[in-house]
Amino acid sequence: MPTRLRLAIRCLCLCLALALALSPMTSVRAEAGTPFTVFAAASLKTALDDVTALWRNETGGEVVVSYAGSSALARQIEAGAPADVFISANPGWMDRLDDAGLLRAGSRQDLLANSIVLIAHGREAVPITLSPDLDLSGLIGDGRLAMALVDAVPAGIYGKAALETLGLWEQIAAKVAQADNVRAALALVALGEAPFGIVYATDALAETRVSVVARFPADTHPPILYPAAAIVDGNAPDVLAFLEFIRGPAATKIFERHGFSPAP
Repeated sequence: MPTRLRLAIRCLCLCLALALALSPMTSVRAEAGTPFTVFAAASLKTALDDVTALWRNETGGEVVVSYAGSSALARQIEAGAPADVFISANPGWMDRLDDAGLLRAGSRQDLLANSIVLIAHGREAVPITLSPDLDLSGLIGDGRLAMALVDAVPAGIYGKAALETLGLWEQIAAKVAQADNVRAALALVALGEAPFGIVYATDALAETRVSVVARFPADTHPPILYPAAAIVDGNAPDVLAFLEFIRGPAATKIFERHGFSPAP
């Protein structure tokens, strides 16, 4: 047999053996890493980015997270957006999807709890005592109070409810600068575009250019809960495992480090 022919046959056999050896591993990895999409409230971004990074490292799975206001995400899911998991900052928007039959049965659970705070631009802002006697309008002056959309986005809804309970809403309603989501409201204060804002405590913790000047009592607004659930049309095999993972001890430690607490 000519030398060239023998070398060609040997090379072909080697390539076939290598392909057979690698094919089972490649198949398992592809199955384990089937990408899926999570729609999550904007206030979760810093913490959930860390949680999903841990998920990738531990499982090899790939997850894509889309952040926005819970109201916008819920409406996108209603319109057929390809979400596999939804994590809302408000039970009401999750209820809406549940009533529409868009959640996978048995997958919904409350994941986290949070609180809301009054923030000011800068790191050395003077603390404020929240009470019905507070001249909040006078403190704001010619500026604006940054909030998420008060009739749609959970952080805005909670903030407005707290101000109404304290009897402060009417005096500052005309001075509210409404943003599409809570992180956008946070940015307005961080950049000095608004002197004050109402955001989640976890948002304030993630931004070094603002100070927490007051904390709203829990009894001034509905409980701030983050429910999570799988979407009924999602078919990625890792979705339910991911929901268990984000409720597990490793993820819980990350969420707590970013200021969240487990849901009661």
